[in-house]
Amino acid sequence: MAPPVTRTATSCPHAELAEEFRPFELADPFPFLARARAEAPVFYSPELDYWVFTRYEDIRAIFRDPATFSSENTQSPFKAWPDSVRRVLDDGGFSAFSGLSARQPPDHTRIKGFVQKAFTPKRVALLEPEIRSLTVSLISRFAPAGRADWVAELAYDLPALVIFILLGIPDEDVPRVKEWAASRLYLNFGDRPEEEQLHHAENLVRYWRYCEALVAARFAEPRDDLPGELVRIYREGDRSITTHEIASLVYGMLTAGHETTTALLANGFLELLSHRDQWEAICADPSLIPGAVEELLRTGPPVFAWKRKVKRATSVAGTDLPEGANVLLVLGSANRDEDVFADGERLDVRRENAGDHLSFGHGIHYCLGAALARLEARVVLEELTSRFPDARLCAEQTFTFPPTTFRGPTSVWVESGA
Repeated sequence: MAPPVTRTATSCPHAELAEEFRPFELADPFPFLARARAEAPVFYSPELDYWVFTRYEDIRAIFRDPATFSSENTQSPFKAWPDSVRRVLDDGGFSAFSGLSARQPPDHTRIKGFVQKAFTPKRVALLEPEIRSLTVSLISRFAPAGRADWVAELAYDLPALVIFILLGIPDEDVPRVKEWAASRLYLNFGDRPEEEQLHHAENLVRYWRYCEALVAARFAEPRDDLPGELVRIYREGDRSITTHEIASLVYGMLTAGHETTTALLANGFLELLSHRDQWEAICADPSLIPGAVEELLRTGPPVFAWKRKVKRATSVAGTDLPEGANVLLVLGSANRDEDVFADGERLDVRRENAGDHLSFGHGIHYCLGAALARLEARVVLEELTSRFPDARLCAEQTFTFPPTTFRGPTSVWVESGA
């Protein structure tokens, strides 16, 4: 057998396919990605200056090798911010950095060990009654109408209300923190015009100041919430992280804790109601719902693509990657790889290996909030299937997706009843 052919950024043989790659247009990326997995599972994107990976085994291997593939660029913008945007951030004192996702050992190990003392499975499990109460309350507002946008009426607010309970944020702050978190996604994971970026940069300054003030308030007046617990651990002598890192953790959780779950729920509504047999299956047998959540995570990962940087020259799947190269891991493609998931394009709430998806990452950077996201999705589906077994998508609607690498429809109109 001939040795594998190696490729470089300057001699990529799949230039035509790379030109068709639209990383920020995610309404229906799956036909392209299926073609990429078959024809060019690794290709270079000149638009992004990233090597793009589409197959499951390659992406999992990269996740498992943080020494070679650093997460340091995870929160970096795809394209450098204009000087005007950088000035807004610098003048506003914006100094947030990743709490965990962009950290490498030993910093990642140190900070994760600290936060796990506060963000425990017990603390997450204790949220279920409040999650259910919030879900029922939100549903009761739109149920009488017989027709509603389940994203605007449920998926948008619920995850924010939940993470805000965990982080001790007052309900009245939901709209502005949601707006600030959206700005973070547009700046770090999108490609927007300069004028729009300036608006988002101003929001990021407000967002960071809010997080700093929240942590300072917990030092002044302890409370029984996650920031309060982090401050308590710090005050009792564990100085393995700084107060600035505590604020950065809050900054990270305030985005990751709700934007991704909103997208998970929105994708789930669309997928299940587009495949009525699957909706009917979980309505008839609620014991299928935990597995359905895994299948929805597989087919509709909220974080559609993730970033890594090559720290030492290496080769993956016959492709040479130089030190310093940027790598894009398309989780939305890996999760449909038919070498791992039979008939991978099909939604199947009974799929036995759905939980093998990579939607929460893999290895040392596996998502800290995975249990909370699963809990919220399970509760929401339990309540919706019980209340609306006859739910169906409203006719003649168009599904739009924000222009970032976080994927979820902005609205899903649903009707029920006669």
